[in-house]
Amino acid sequence: MARISPMDIYKLLPGENCKECGEATCMAFASALIERKKKVDDCTLFEKEKYKAKKAALIELLSPPVKEVKIGTGERAAKIGGEEVMYRHELTYFNETAIALDIDDEMSEEEIIKRVKYADGFSFDRVGQVLTLQAVAIRSKSGDESKFGDAVLTAVENTDLPLILCSYDPKMLEIGLEIALDRNPLVYAATKENYKEVANLVKKHNCPVVASSPRDIEGLMNLTRDLMDLGIENIVIDIGTYLDGEQFEDMLDNLVMIRRMSIENSVKELGFPILTVPMAAWIGEKDSVKGGFNETTLGASHILRYSDISILHSMDMWSLLPQITVRQNIYTDPRRPVEVDSGLYTFGKVDANSPVLMTTNFALTYYTVAGDIESAGLSCYLLVVNTEGLAVEPSMAGGKLISSIVKDVIVESKIEEKVNHRNLIIPGMAARIKGDIEDETKWEVSVGPMDSSRIPAFLDDHA
Repeated sequence: MARISPMDIYKLLPGENCKECGEATCMAFASALIERKKKVDDCTLFEKEKYKAKKAALIELLSPPVKEVKIGTGERAAKIGGEEVMYRHELTYFNETAIALDIDDEMSEEEIIKRVKYADGFSFDRVGQVLTLQAVAIRSKSGDESKFGDAVLTAVENTDLPLILCSYDPKMLEIGLEIALDRNPLVYAATKENYKEVANLVKKHNCPVVASSPRDIEGLMNLTRDLMDLGIENIVIDIGTYLDGEQFEDMLDNLVMIRRMSIENSVKELGFPILTVPMAAWIGEKDSVKGGFNETTLGASHILRYSDISILHSMDMWSLLPQITVRQNIYTDPRRPVEVDSGLYTFGKVDANSPVLMTTNFALTYYTVAGDIESAGLSCYLLVVNTEGLAVEPSMAGGKLISSIVKDVIVESKIEEKVNHRNLIIPGMAARIKGDIEDETKWEVSVGPMDSSRIPAFLDDHA
């Protein structure tokens, strides 16, 4: 699929530069549509009859080759899929992989509540971003309709996260759908054996469904085509999850092939979000360490191979953290460095004699420095200068870390009113602008360590 350019979009816009959309020109609006910062409906002129045909053509043009599917309702609803490129540097990825924690209907009510509440409240702060889990998957393991219904009800009562109802039995799925009536759950799964019954259910309840055809791309295409012919639009696809050997290799190849065929070859039958099940690593596994390790490596492999939603079992942080970290790294826009706000930050119990340090506003740099300061229990001020999200070394190389912006943050932060000295400690990599900063700010500048882990020792030596 050829990349859409702003000019492709501009040709379908009214071209009146009315500014009603909030952009200065229609060309700027076209660029904003590509970045998904604006929606087609933001152009009020499309309400006019003469532009209706253009609007329809524009919506078709902007529809991503991988359909975006919404699971759940309200503020915590998860959007999966909706991607347009194979490689994030081409544009970026927009909807991060949704991670679900599983429960099954053979667990006790206490265990179900514990796991549901863990998923509901999971939060991990990494370089200024709060990482969370997005869903709860409820599996029919017992085959007992009453037990499955109770498990679904317990989940509904204890979280507003999106739900995934897992069974191959349409009768079991119907029970779950009746209980989770207004929650727009994802139904797992329609197969070539049961797809007609499952299709009737998801049409009745207007919810998304997983089409599952393990290790069979052609069969998967036939299945999604059959579902679409029955009027089902919100489909998620499952090509199977395997742990090792030839099946593992085939699984990774199939994941890449599906995404490539949907984006580069416009195969509509495969243009849907992909579901993977790393918790399959626990099947028959009683060793919690081995099970968690295998699930972690499998889950990370899936995220790296275009998984849009993933079902996990482990609640151990050592197992979850690598996966949510990989996800964060992949779904961060590579064109825009992750930044923190410039300005003055305080640590510990500062006073007029506390040292003043400086760093850049690249998030990873800031949180590394802040972590080293906090772990050492230091009391100090930290001036964060705006280098447009670049770390110290690249900001020095690119001319972003200069004396004038250091002076700006000193003035704007009013640090001179908070301390009775004029001593600034700058990063070791910024040593060559020491004199420039002194001339510009009239502060005495000390060149600190190259590595922020050495800040405590540096302060001890210069006390």
